[in-house]
Amino acid sequence: MKKLESKKRYVLPGDFITTAPLRLQDNVVLEGKRVISTTIGLSDVSADSVRVISLNGIYMPKIDDLVIGTIQSIFGNSWFADINSCYQGMLLGQDVFGRGSYPTTSEMKERLDKGDIIFARIANSDRQREPLISIADKNLGKIDSGELIKIPPTKIPRLIGKHGSMIQTIEASTNATITVGQNGFIVVSCDETNGLLKALAAIRMIDEQAHLVDLTDKVKKMLEFNGV
Repeated sequence: MKKLESKKRYVLPGDFITTAPLRLQDNVVLEGKRVISTTIGLSDVSADSVRVISLNGIYMPKIDDLVIGTIQSIFGNSWFADINSCYQGMLLGQDVFGRGSYPTTSEMKERLDKGDIIFARIANSDRQREPLISIADKNLGKIDSGELIKIPPTKIPRLIGKHGSMIQTIEASTNATITVGQNGFIVVSCDETNGLLKALAAIRMIDEQAHLVDLTDKVKKMLEFNGV
């Protein structure tokens, strides 16, 4: 079956997208027979639905960025993952099975199936199609456990801190392991429930108060308490 390519273009609030009788999804309204955008973003018209992908908080892929993605589908010899971008990340079967291999869909599902979370590197991106991602490098691949959360990509540097100071403080205080994607997706894993909750609370605080100059002290004080 041939894959239907979605049609994406830059739109503003009030811009006309289509008159096709499609299912309305995110950031669009129907005015008469006209589908209209309600936000700044990229229109996404597929075979049965229409939406606008808001550009607010969307990650723009850059080569060699480390990202976290969730497998959405398998098509041909590739996986497609949500990486919090305008386009899905495309992971080639050959990246996992080796060059020159042509795995079956069943074999691919055994390695990575819908809903699986991966830590990957942006291998190629030209902003005209799905960026290529890779899990072939050391420390990359499937993330087997943990809590997946999302913050705006612009706040990731604040979460990491200078020379990794903020993320190290959170991990040391909670015994949690935190995997950070530059695309705004984060996976937190911890064997202790209280440690997990404290780590999540610290990340939420950074998300909400990233603009404050004394944020580091606030996070440290919060982590000193036994509860959250």
